[in-house]
Amino acid sequence: MSADHHSQLANFIWSLCNLLRGPYKRNEYRKVILPLTVLRRFDCLLAPTKVQVLAEHPKIETKPETVVRSLLEKITGRPFYNLSRLDLPKLLDDPNQLAPNLNAYLNGFSRNVREIMERFAFDQQIARLAEKNLLYEVIKKFAAVDLSPERVDNTQMGYIFEELIRIGAEQSNEEAGEHFTPREVIKLMVNLLLSPEQDLRRSHVVKTIYDPACGTGGMLSVAERYIRDLNADADPHLFGQDWNDESWAICKADMLIKGEDADNIVLGDSFTQDGFDRDADGKRRTFDYMLANPPFGVEWKQQQKIIEQEAASLGYSGRFGAGLPRINDGSLLFLQHMLAKMRAPQDGGSRIGIVFNGSPLFTGDAGSGESNIRQWIIENDWLEAVVALPDQLFYNTGISTYLWVLTNRKELRRQGQVQLIDARRFFVKMPKGLGNKRHKIGDPADRASEPDQIGDITRLFGNFQDGESRTFIEEDPITRQPVERMRVVSKVFANAGFGFHKITVERPLRLNFQATPERIARLETERGFIHLAASSKKNDKARLAEIAAGQRRQDEIRTLLARFAEMHGTTLYQNRTTFLSDPREVDRAAGVRLTAPELKAVLSALSERDETAEICRDRAGHPEPDPELRDTESVPLQEAIAEYFRREVLPHVPDAWIDESKTKVGYEIPLNRHFYRYEPPRPLEVIEADIKTLESEILALLKEVTA
Repeated sequence: MSADHHSQLANFIWSLCNLLRGPYKRNEYRKVILPLTVLRRFDCLLAPTKVQVLAEHPKIETKPETVVRSLLEKITGRPFYNLSRLDLPKLLDDPNQLAPNLNAYLNGFSRNVREIMERFAFDQQIARLAEKNLLYEVIKKFAAVDLSPERVDNTQMGYIFEELIRIGAEQSNEEAGEHFTPREVIKLMVNLLLSPEQDLRRSHVVKTIYDPACGTGGMLSVAERYIRDLNADADPHLFGQDWNDESWAICKADMLIKGEDADNIVLGDSFTQDGFDRDADGKRRTFDYMLANPPFGVEWKQQQKIIEQEAASLGYSGRFGAGLPRINDGSLLFLQHMLAKMRAPQDGGSRIGIVFNGSPLFTGDAGSGESNIRQWIIENDWLEAVVALPDQLFYNTGISTYLWVLTNRKELRRQGQVQLIDARRFFVKMPKGLGNKRHKIGDPADRASEPDQIGDITRLFGNFQDGESRTFIEEDPITRQPVERMRVVSKVFANAGFGFHKITVERPLRLNFQATPERIARLETERGFIHLAASSKKNDKARLAEIAAGQRRQDEIRTLLARFAEMHGTTLYQNRTTFLSDPREVDRAAGVRLTAPELKAVLSALSERDETAEICRDRAGHPEPDPELRDTESVPLQEAIAEYFRREVLPHVPDAWIDESKTKVGYEIPLNRHFYRYEPPRPLEVIEADIKTLESEILALLKEVTA
């Protein structure tokens, strides 16, 4: 069966949605079409052995469930069975009891199929269809579709089901992006992940593929197809986990339909219920290839306690030892989860592909969780490439996305380096938008007229050339006409090129002091002075006594400053040490004796910053830093801090110094900055001409209105 026939049969099945119009919205059709397609396929697969299963079951029903399952699956030759005497055609013989009989038929399936139908919540759709008097007609249509293995083998049925998943996702628009990645993005990911592999052509090669956020299983299916197309004798094993019930049901059904081991698709949260933590021998589970498109910008507050506990107790022996990102975006947690499942390089290593939004590239300052995670990845030389994808590729968001490729077994030519690819212009406009998806990466396999942009991006990746360019047709900002422009689309950087030292630059505190009425009045707003007349005691009598004592103390300080102002109010002190000596004399004479907090409040009230004043110093004679003048600088990791400071800072602020205790190492991947190309603004005369044209058009429209 050709690809065209797959699409034709899938489109025919989807055309049965015409029966659902009215009671169902377009984005709800999949809730009926997908489970019924699964049901009809299983119905056809079990038909040849149904009589034998029904005859055998009474003989073995008293045996343990595992034995019963093993014996019946041996008869069916499938990893499932059904103990009901009914099938879809027979259900039509009793229209009045169709709904209860259909539920009874579903309950006759083995547990793995029942779980799928339960997660589909198909019992709710049965009740809904029955209520709207649609159930009989829908079952009748599906019972007439021949999905027997003689007409449609497992591989072909997999293609058909994947096509139905795609159609259903596109119908859903807004919901689709959470569970379905556009096929061209998956194809590109798989190409970049698998194209460098030399051993995929080996006879009967076994490869494991894992997706921790597998959704409906699209990435697993495309990766499997790539390997099988390359080597028909290859044996890819697929593993996935998702915590959305419907997506898990679709993915697991897809695996059963294709004859894969559906038990390798686990329902649950990959962070808190890792379905692939350890193997039967208690060893950490690892995989050859891993792919994922985790949700963009989703917070991990629900999993916070377990994740933080694992990070604190296990460190690098667990999954999250490198750091924890901010709570509102768990993308980098998925990546750490995958990196923890890499095979050791001596065992063949692993390759990883993951789709992110822009946040993991640069969010987080030096020392933050995100920066520490990037540092850990890059310094371990695991990051192979980052590809900037076109915007408006996904169904539920138009934001820019980036494809990361990682491995712990880089080719020799790639070691110590990272390739950045700017593929933002590699797209064709879709004839009709689907939600936020208005662009797609060109693929002649989808439409012969499209350029092979997936192939071109894959070649850029394979070439691994710094400065490789492509020519694009762009609009000239002045003439508004299409013109050809050459753009650099591939750059290669040393790992250290993404690192930087964040240094804290301090400048000395310079203050003058004077006891003017305005400055003395500021004392009333100083926190240390206000708290003198406050009390936290619960006993009313004691609290009022403490407040009264504080108020008396405030009056003493006010009197002290008034005396000092009479004696030195006209003096402007530009040296703090000199200033402190004069109030102390008045203080001793009055017997007030200011405490350290009180003196701090007085100094704060009577001081103002003054660039001409002398530097304030601590007891050891070191300059005190001015918090208001504190600044930071990012120094490239490949450059000496002292040399940078001498060249970039000291010429502008000669009295500055570096607080080395605050220096931190950070990592970021500023992809957009590396590919930025300055475009000069349009000439003023061109802008002026445009404005005059617009004014003329507005005047013409106004004349039409007032005529």
